[in-house]
Amino acid sequence: MVGYCPICGKPVYFGEKKRSLGRDYHPLCLKCHHCNRQLTPGQHAEHDEKPYCIHCYMKQFGPRGEITEG
Repeated sequence: MVGYCPICGKPVYFGEKKRSLGRDYHPLCLKCHHCNRQLTPGQHAEHDEKPYCIHCYMKQFGPRGEITEG
């Protein structure tokens, strides 16, 4: 069964796929949505079904570490 890359929408064939977080990607499509760094399968995070490197994910969506007083 041929899967489709969630980034480009084209078919991903067995010999070329990179499987990560339950999805099949083309090797060149598996990159950070923010900084475009190539990602290693299973070593990244997702937000709104888009892959992010851990650094960009934490910078944009992680805890801020700031305490505001009301």
